[in-house]
Amino acid sequence: MNKQALEAKLDELKSDYVRIQSDMDKLEYVRGRVSSAEEQLIRLEKEIADTREKLDEA
Repeated sequence: MNKQALEAKLDELKSDYVRIQSDMDKLEYVRGRVSSAEEQLIRLEKEIADTREKLDEA
């Protein structure tokens, strides 16, 4: 991937992270199940870190 594609992917991942975090806050408020959202956040954190690492190498 080139640098622009990596930056676009990073922006998309960050947007997804914020959206899921907001959804999780709503679920906590209504005492819903948040474990799935937590798993998605953990996966996104790893993917964001990997993408940042690739950007540093580019």
